[in-house]
Amino acid sequence: MSSSSSSRALALVSLALLVVSPFLAHAQTPAADDVCAGLATDDACHNVPKALRLKLIGIPTILVASVIGVCLPLFAKSVPALQPDRNLFYVVKAFASGVILSTGYMHVLPDSFNNLNSPCLPETPWRQFPFTTFVAMLAAVFTLMVDSLMLTFYNRKKKGHDAGAPVPTTSSSSAAVANLESPEPEAHWHSHGHGTALARPGDTEAGQMQLRRNRVVVQVLEMGIVVHSVVIGLGMGASQSVCTIRPLVAAMCFHQMFEGMGLGGCILQAEYGTKMKAGLVFFFSTTTPFGIALGLALTKVYKDNSPTALIVVGILNAASAGLLHYMALVELLAADFMGPKLQSSVRLQLICLTAVLLGAGGMSVMAKWA
Repeated sequence: MSSSSSSRALALVSLALLVVSPFLAHAQTPAADDVCAGLATDDACHNVPKALRLKLIGIPTILVASVIGVCLPLFAKSVPALQPDRNLFYVVKAFASGVILSTGYMHVLPDSFNNLNSPCLPETPWRQFPFTTFVAMLAAVFTLMVDSLMLTFYNRKKKGHDAGAPVPTTSSSSAAVANLESPEPEAHWHSHGHGTALARPGDTEAGQMQLRRNRVVVQVLEMGIVVHSVVIGLGMGASQSVCTIRPLVAAMCFHQMFEGMGLGGCILQAEYGTKMKAGLVFFFSTTTPFGIALGLALTKVYKDNSPTALIVVGILNAASAGLLHYMALVELLAADFMGPKLQSSVRLQLICLTAVLLGAGGMSVMAKWA
């Protein structure tokens, strides 16, 4: 998948959410109105002018926090201690991966449970089947499928490109055969420790494979973040409760900053060009503010306790949770902890495990307010 097609896919997700959102308010039945009457906002917290002011403050604040978080790893590459092959980079990435894992388990998944088990929905079928975990499971399997197919596409594209490469001349082919028949000592590949080391063909191919995998991880992770960020922003933008919005703004700033650090680390490892990096940073940074602005525009018609809103948002949250669980555990944490860097050092493994627990624990505490 090319950089431009990835950007178009992310744009289509945002556009789809924009198209769906206006229809979230039109399925409220009289019976549902009666059931949900007791769920109205507390009068002490319902303050439209103050809520609007907080939301207008929240849009640029969350935007800045998002930009800082996702850009920190990209700018930190000039710092030797934060290079992708250094220990500190793995520790920071483990912390951010813990944040992403906790986001799925402690924030997005519980919201989906609340949506799909709401008393505003009919008991049949919503409270007779665990739709949240079912959708999350399907999303995780679907993410695995997309992950695998995208990597296959990358590899086939690379092989096709290599097949179309110019055929070496007779003299160079003869030299290559001679080299194969008379292999050089191991030291030849490393230039005896001096100058620039020569890469083995196998090592080069392995490096290219890992680079393609890193790019798949970035694109799939970004997709999941875009979905749940728009949903969170939409709910915040439509809310008129000061008691809900005030702590949510602070919590979302921390959430976006640390989640951005995890995404930024993945973008750095993917070695994208400047244009693609800018596109990924833009989408991550603007999705939550976009959701808030969309919620503001739909304040008059959006009802967060309408059946359609609860079902659509609940399913999106469940799917996003399944995607985030898969990406955090399989592509980020397992890939690093089972890799040669951490497997060669028990001390570094323990430090990274501590960082994961700190990131997940800190984000779990935030679940009290967001």
